[in-house]
Amino acid sequence: MDVYKEVSELRPGSFLKEDLYANTKNPIMAKGTKLMLEHFEVLHLFGITRVLVESKALGKTEQEPAEPIAEVKLTPEVEKLMNQSAPPKSRSLEALYDESVEAYKKEFNSYKSGKKLDVAAVRTIALPVIQAFLENKEYIRRLNEFSTMQGYRAHHSISVGILAALISESMGYPRGQVLQIGIAGVLADSGMAKINEKIIDKVAFLTSEELNEVKKHVIHSFQMVQDSSLVRQEMKVAILQHHERFDGSGYPRGLKGQDITEISQILSVADVYHAMTSERPYRQKESSFKVIELMREEEFGKFDMKVIEVLHELIHKLSIGTKVKLTTDEIAEVIYLHRDFPLRPIVKVLDSGAHIDLSSNRKITIVKIF
Repeated sequence: MDVYKEVSELRPGSFLKEDLYANTKNPIMAKGTKLMLEHFEVLHLFGITRVLVESKALGKTEQEPAEPIAEVKLTPEVEKLMNQSAPPKSRSLEALYDESVEAYKKEFNSYKSGKKLDVAAVRTIALPVIQAFLENKEYIRRLNEFSTMQGYRAHHSISVGILAALISESMGYPRGQVLQIGIAGVLADSGMAKINEKIIDKVAFLTSEELNEVKKHVIHSFQMVQDSSLVRQEMKVAILQHHERFDGSGYPRGLKGQDITEISQILSVADVYHAMTSERPYRQKESSFKVIELMREEEFGKFDMKVIEVLHELIHKLSIGTKVKLTTDEIAEVIYLHRDFPLRPIVKVLDSGAHIDLSSNRKITIVKIF
């Protein structure tokens, strides 16, 4: 049975059951329209609070999505109104991100109380924001700005899911598998709910006993999803392996090289990147440029380099003429790219005209690009 739903209760992916009018001669949205973020903004602009949607779409997030998000098509009149009055897409995307983090925070806290992990609930929370970032890839550069120290665990889980989905899509995985990988990224640290909070929140260095306790979270995470039919077996393996490292220095089994699956490596890179670009009680966050450089050079041999390169391309591929901000707070322009040091070009400082070769001046790094 088709039902009227409050717009505030809907998530992207529902389908309109009837043409939608708003004191207009022609419908502002046609029957069968797949509602996306941009449509919600239009509904808000016209003061529409309830719409008739197809009932089959209401439970759709509990099933495997069979198709990618279609490109949003708006009438010229509505598009003009959107451009004049609607908030920037980045704001609505950040709002959706914040909603997902808050919802997952409640789920995570329920695991601490002994509630069984509900994969369908996690999919309902995480899929809309993952799909939104897949359709708005340019905002991945701002992802670390969305995260806060408060509620870090939920921020980290949602962000790892987003990053893992974007990386896997760029590597050529089909959309259904991309979304599965994204959900696996969200669930990878669910086992942290089983670790003593005093250890997780400790500011000082962990003792070897405490560190061994933290390492058990991958086992807990695996056990929490093991019996779920909504998580494919290769995703369960990736959750278990996401702290393994190519050189054998990881855990829980100390696997090496090709014994670690590629999906596990995608989760590993997403996990480490977000952790290092986020502020924590015991250390300040690093710039995204610095983190990728550390993963490429100082952590060389631990990660699959093709995954690192894909993340690099997604976050900040440089080109001649790109404007950048340096750790000296100076604004500069890229004038030459080193083949072997893609994150350390020669730049020209705009104020002074000075040339700096970042490949030889290692004390200065790029903070952000414009």
